[in-house]
Amino acid sequence: MHRFHRHLSVLLVLCLAFVTREALASVLAIDYGADWIKASLMKPGVPFDVLLNKDSKRKIQSSVAWKNDDRLFASDAANIATRFPTDSFSSLKFLQAVPYDADAVSFYANVSTAETVETARHTVALVRKDGTVWSVEELIGMQFSYVKELAESLAGEKVTDVIVAVPSFYSQFERDAVADAIEIAGLRLLALINDGTAVAVNYAMTRTFAKPEYHVVYDAGASAIRASVVEFATEKGATSIIVKGVGHDRSTGGTELDRRLRDLLAEDFKTKYGKDIRTDKRGMARLWKEAGRVKAILSANTESRVTVESIAFDIDYKSRITRAAFEEACKDLHSRFAQPVLDAIAHSGLTLEQINSVILFGGSTRTPMIQSALRAAVGDNKVATNVNADEAAVLGAALHGASLSRQFKTKDIKISDITPYDVQVSYQAEGAKPRTINTLVFPAGSKVGTKKTLTFKRKEDFKVTMAYKTPPAPGFPTDLLEVDITGVAEAIANLTERGAVDPVVKATISLSESGFGSVPEAVAYGEIKDESIAGKLKNLFGKGSSSEVSAEETESVSDAQASPSASAEKKKETKKEDTIKLTVTPRFPSIAPMTVEEKRTARDRLRAVDAEEAVKRRREDARNSLEAYLYRVRDLLDESSPDAPFMKCSQQPEREKMREKLEETFAWLNSEGEDADTAQYLDKRTALEILEKPVVHRYTEIEEFPRALNNSQMWNWSTRMFLTEAKQNLTQEQKEGVQGRFTQDDLDGLEKTLKEHESWLNEWVEKQKSVKMNEDPVILTSEMKARAKTLENHLQRLVRKRAPKKPKTTTTTTSSTTSTAAAETETASAGADGSQVPVDDARPTTSSPDPSSTTSADGASETKSKHDEL
Repeated sequence: MHRFHRHLSVLLVLCLAFVTREALASVLAIDYGADWIKASLMKPGVPFDVLLNKDSKRKIQSSVAWKNDDRLFASDAANIATRFPTDSFSSLKFLQAVPYDADAVSFYANVSTAETVETARHTVALVRKDGTVWSVEELIGMQFSYVKELAESLAGEKVTDVIVAVPSFYSQFERDAVADAIEIAGLRLLALINDGTAVAVNYAMTRTFAKPEYHVVYDAGASAIRASVVEFATEKGATSIIVKGVGHDRSTGGTELDRRLRDLLAEDFKTKYGKDIRTDKRGMARLWKEAGRVKAILSANTESRVTVESIAFDIDYKSRITRAAFEEACKDLHSRFAQPVLDAIAHSGLTLEQINSVILFGGSTRTPMIQSALRAAVGDNKVATNVNADEAAVLGAALHGASLSRQFKTKDIKISDITPYDVQVSYQAEGAKPRTINTLVFPAGSKVGTKKTLTFKRKEDFKVTMAYKTPPAPGFPTDLLEVDITGVAEAIANLTERGAVDPVVKATISLSESGFGSVPEAVAYGEIKDESIAGKLKNLFGKGSSSEVSAEETESVSDAQASPSASAEKKKETKKEDTIKLTVTPRFPSIAPMTVEEKRTARDRLRAVDAEEAVKRRREDARNSLEAYLYRVRDLLDESSPDAPFMKCSQQPEREKMREKLEETFAWLNSEGEDADTAQYLDKRTALEILEKPVVHRYTEIEEFPRALNNSQMWNWSTRMFLTEAKQNLTQEQKEGVQGRFTQDDLDGLEKTLKEHESWLNEWVEKQKSVKMNEDPVILTSEMKARAKTLENHLQRLVRKRAPKKPKTTTTTTSSTTSTAAAETETASAGADGSQVPVDDARPTTSSPDPSSTTSADGASETKSKHDEL
């Protein structure tokens, strides 16, 4: 299957989620940001919350790095950027599907110390210090794989299905890059959801709307600022979320603020020390980290100290920066901070007065200059901080992902999103004079999850191009894909020969829920004449073939979901011979998504790295385990604690052998341990564990003995109680000539088993009394349990034995006979003391053992005293 079909398959997955018999076991949600990753796992039995990283933090830094040969993630990766600046990769979101000559690459080079190169697909890859090249998709795939590992650790099972929040302004190229990274990570894309829409879902989960409300979700993140106007309404228990308009600015996010603050500090450094820190990559990495820290301080304070020890050139940089100076360096951005809100409102066709509130989301909304610009534009009374500025998007995405699975019951929320760009289809007109016809099929603001049909009057094969009307970002191309539609001449001739009237070509244009555009199919269609009398009468009364508009002049475009003509076509019975499927062959003329082979190769590279690291982890775990074990054994052999359990349960020769082996292993670890493999570490530990095993066995037996003895005595006592009562009942039944539940052989057999068990237990408990704590036991608790189980099983077989059926009474039975039978029944259930106790209730109890059992009680007492000594 062509890579192209993935666009259509995303929508198909969404549809099948409602009808598949196999519900999704869990859903992973990811909000991938330029600075931070937030994730959430939806799984039955797991509390709904943000996924914690390995340091129990609620957000994960979007970084991957190498420290020599060790790969690091999250804060570990970000923290070593100052030491290994060319091996630490962050802010990769700026490079997703970006052409190598685009402005975004130049911006990235200004904020990162990483080296970039061009890929065969004319996108961006990054180079490690050792020369290893990784594409952006691979590096982000590594981070997704890291999040997957965290989710699986929490879920206790494999996690495959994922929903990812992406900016609403993401083009199809960027959405392809996200999907490719997901597949490389070994995950399966369930859906993409725009982050503003995800925040809206989170906002609506705990609210109902008596009348429609209009809110703006204002998202100021690290990479950009965007806004979405959303209509909320509740009707008949269901809440609808309709995105009415969007706006964005790709160059005014938090990273741009960090860059300006860093450059301000770099100029200050040059003024103070006369050296240009921009020539030192480590120095710039340290200054970048300090700029981020200072920016956070200036959000709450009017000034901040700047201190970086040995930043570069053996200089300890110290300075002071004010908020006023920072804001002055960003004054040209002030008018752009609120512009996405105004653009989104204008795009929606609403006015500011109709907006109920502006919901703040994203870390950069905490920056005072952004807040002041926004308040000046919309008014203080409209700014709302009623969602979690860091987590609302990922939680909303998780809730939406859960709604796609039968495994969860969520609030009924219906989402309607839009595309931010004009999408058109272009094709060459037939005729002597070549010209291109452009058809706007999805204007900006069109609903996603729709299909439209284009009708062409064509006789030969032709090509259509799906493209953005204008570039989605500086340096990006417009062409999304080209589609060759072939087999036209044969199909048209076939239909004409069968009597079709003016056959045409119909091509379906799709825009999936996740924002992927495609041309999934094309057919040749023609209504075949019905020459029967009924058919002629139908044509006579105006029910013949419908007219089609020539595609060479003006094409016929219909919405496959909402068009009345499309609905009419669905309702009428179309004969199979009226339609012939054509061949649709897509290709990508500009930024191509990764091919199946490229993704397989990338996945194999990541698996190889994972496998190598797994070997390292096992080796390190084995080494650490051995080292910890050696120190534990050393503490056990410490003779300064003679009353310790290990000392009491071990013999001097055993301890001497262990000391000798311990010293030998320590010496080996210090001399050869650095180059040893996993098996050697395990062998060294096993050799010492063999010497310790007898001591551990004794101690374990001493601990388990009282419980095993009490269990044995309990079954002795229960069996004897059962026999006493059962014998009394049997005697009474024999006197009255009634066949009882148990026979004499039954009771004799059980009594024999009981006596054998009591005799064995008394004999060996008595022998165990003379065994010292540092000697091997003469009776094992496992054997005690096994013998007690034999007695228990014998007893339970009798307890479960059914009483014999009573003979049926005849109709001539006298009242005297009935009275006698009733008396017999009553007598059979009488207890030894005359109380009415049914035989069925004569079951083993958990009462205390009979204190008259002197030998057993003494044995238990003796063992208990040893246990107390431990």
